[in-house]
Amino acid sequence: MDFLPTLWFVLIAVLWTGYLFLEGFDLGVGMLMKVFARDEKERRLLLNTVGPVWDGNEVWLITAGGATFAAFPFWYASLFSSLYIPLVFVLLALIFRAVAFEYRGKVHRDSWRRTWDWAIAIGSFTAAFGIGAMLALTTTGLPLNTNGDRVGGPFAWFTWPGMLGGAAVVGFCLIQASAFLALKTDGEIRHRARAAVRRWMPLGLLPLAAWAILVSAQNGKWFSWLLIALAVIGAVVSWLANRAGREGVSFLAMGGFLLAGSAAIFSGVFPVVLPSTLDAAWNLTVANASSSPYTLGLMSIVAAVGLPLVLAYQAWTYWIFRKRISVAHLPEPHDFAPAVGLGETASAGSAAGAL
Repeated sequence: MDFLPTLWFVLIAVLWTGYLFLEGFDLGVGMLMKVFARDEKERRLLLNTVGPVWDGNEVWLITAGGATFAAFPFWYASLFSSLYIPLVFVLLALIFRAVAFEYRGKVHRDSWRRTWDWAIAIGSFTAAFGIGAMLALTTTGLPLNTNGDRVGGPFAWFTWPGMLGGAAVVGFCLIQASAFLALKTDGEIRHRARAAVRRWMPLGLLPLAAWAILVSAQNGKWFSWLLIALAVIGAVVSWLANRAGREGVSFLAMGGFLLAGSAAIFSGVFPVVLPSTLDAAWNLTVANASSSPYTLGLMSIVAAVGLPLVLAYQAWTYWIFRKRISVAHLPEPHDFAPAVGLGETASAGSAAGAL
């Protein structure tokens, strides 16, 4: 098997795993806005924990999609055209979520903030579920014909493996967000987040474990089962570390669970990049779905230069904003009158000065 297509399959798997790890907790924080935070200050605290990093985390999604398009154009074409409807909803969810982050604090009014809180929560859930469903379908299969075109109606993607993948990413995001809040905050909300991890981790991580087991059972590769065992160990270590009050270890061990589980899924399906549920002879593989060797070689040079820069920048960002925050650090929202021209009367207007 050619080296460059295999290399780029691994790199794309790494990009998706990195996206789920980094974007996972801020999608989870968005969902927790309506089910975990008890008042306005706690909601502002949740937003401030991810405020410096959420938009940088989304770079991984763009990079993963772009790398798939450039390295495996037939994979990209079959997957994205088959999932056109759910991916439109994912895109809209990400747009509304991003707008909500920016607009929520612009007006100091409860009804205004509630509207954008729901936009953040629903947008985060929709994005997490849709991306999980897409990744599950690319590892379990779609009804593709010999040309790589979807067979069936516009909802042929609506299958139980896709729903399992959606539930897997949603569950992981919620648990990882709780672990992140336990690591990033202080005071009462920190203790509640730790308690949430201990209570809900088994349920929240179960769908992702089931997804990995499903792929491994379908493909029967022994090393996938070994990776699943490592993922289980990571989850146990995370739970025990949380119980001992070692939030940093708990958060990193949960990342280990994701890394091993993702490796089990992608290695289990390799060398297939998109299975056909109609006929295995119509599967898209790293060999028949990849770009030319020249394209992959040029991409490898660009990635060798650009990827370390992105990693360095994000590491620096997380280091700068590494300290815990609490509701005591948040200033009170304040009103101000807009600037007016000479001879005009200031009108009643307001905007919040902080998230």
